[in-house]
Amino acid sequence: MQLGGLPVETDVSRGVWISSARRRGERGTVAGLVPAVFDAYARVLHPAVRYAGDDDVEVPWTEVAAHNGTVAGRLAVWDRVTSGPVDSQPPVWDDGPSEGHLPVGVAGRLADVLSRHTTTPGDCLFGRWDGFGYDLTDPDVPPRLLLRGERDVVLVRGAATDAVRNLAPEPYEQSANLWWPADQAWCVVTDVDLRSSYVGGSSACIAALLTTAGLEALTVAPEDPVA
Repeated sequence: MQLGGLPVETDVSRGVWISSARRRGERGTVAGLVPAVFDAYARVLHPAVRYAGDDDVEVPWTEVAAHNGTVAGRLAVWDRVTSGPVDSQPPVWDDGPSEGHLPVGVAGRLADVLSRHTTTPGDCLFGRWDGFGYDLTDPDVPPRLLLRGERDVVLVRGAATDAVRNLAPEPYEQSANLWWPADQAWCVVTDVDLRSSYVGGSSACIAALLTTAGLEALTVAPEDPVA
């Protein structure tokens, strides 16, 4: 079986270190999503979108905040950045940040950086939440990596650069909700209810993310609440 053209990993024990660490982390915090075993952590904000003809232009949260006279800090909540629950604010943005899905462009830039901060860039695991359904007709096959909070995932194997793959059948679009390399040098979580992704890694890795063009990343701590 494959998801997004990647082979399913049936040995879910490779992810037990994550499930165990998440159980130790306090619910609703960064440590409840990303194992609290890394030197540093970052929150990567999913961009809003502005329509320009047939093109979608990424709009960073800071631009939306400037328009609204608000602040897009490390603990920012989208509805507060926009000064309320609104669907769009033309001409600044036409569609909000994706929820539970890491946009392809952001995933590609993130993978480029993370590939340089692992000894196993060609050996990574990606988890897609089984609650989406789609092509999973059996609750036990393939086996799931069990995660607290009904966040169980089906795992597939690939390279870090495969983070851009769509793990859902057409016409759906869904990124991995969890991915990490075999050497456990870092871990990325895109929770199904959030408009941002969280990354744990070495200090050098996170520092690189914070300065990468096209990534709106901010440093966070394990005890910080997730937006």
